Amino acid sequence: MFQSRSEYDRGVNVFSPEGRIFQVEYAIEAIKLGSTAVGVQTKEGVCLAVERRITSPLMIPSSIEKIVEIDDHIGCAMSGLIADSRILIDHARVEAQSHWFTFNEKMTVESVTQSVSNLALSFGEYDRKAMSRPFGVAILMAGVDESGESVLLHMDPSGTYLKYGAKAIGAGSEGAQATLEEQYHKSMTLDDGMKLCLNVLKQVMEEKISATNIEVGICRKDQEKPGKFHLLGKDSIDTLLSSL
Repeated sequence: MFQSRSEYDRGVNVFSPEGRIFQVEYAIEAIKLGSTAVGVQTKEGVCLAVERRITSPLMIPSSIEKIVEIDDHIGCAMSGLIADSRILIDHARVEAQSHWFTFNEKMTVESVTQSVSNLALSFGEYDRKAMSRPFGVAILMAGVDESGESVLLHMDPSGTYLKYGAKAIGAGSEGAQATLEEQYHKSMTLDDGMKLCLNVLKQVMEEKISATNIEVGICRKDQEKPGKFHLLGKDSIDTLLSSL
């Protein structure tokens, strides 16, 4: 006789008779409580946009970081437990710098994501450095490789990562993904991609969208060298929002 679900979901290393690991599924559900994040890949570069949840007027919005730089040419947006994401981000930064120092070339976006995926899969191991549970965070990794290819990858708590043309994660991800599927096309310019990201956030956010409660990061292709990732300032976001 099989044990009940409540007994199988206590262990991170135990499969249920149906072949499921419930702790990983619960971690994926935790992401649906996080802020909405949207990424769009275009022929000119990649764009990330994330909602900042400002729960108190006393909170300083600039202290909420949902988009971070991994390397000169790679940025990352996250949704879920942000404390968990810091471990993955620090690991990604160390891997990117170690690769550059050893091989004198920039690490590709996919290789960085793979190294983060390997860490995400190490939960439950008998090792002090490993987490005792799955990471409760999903990541959108975006950048432009030395080859000139713009890349957008999504990684979830199971350690699975996939390339996307456009992807939404977080609380409003279902509605946002449906809009992206309708409006996204491969021939988009980066400016069109940024406007699409903001339009999607505008639809799913509960608060009125403004330069204060969103964060936008872009990596634009450069003909001579890999794209440079940077966050947009408040004035640039205001200009984009006024053009919607």
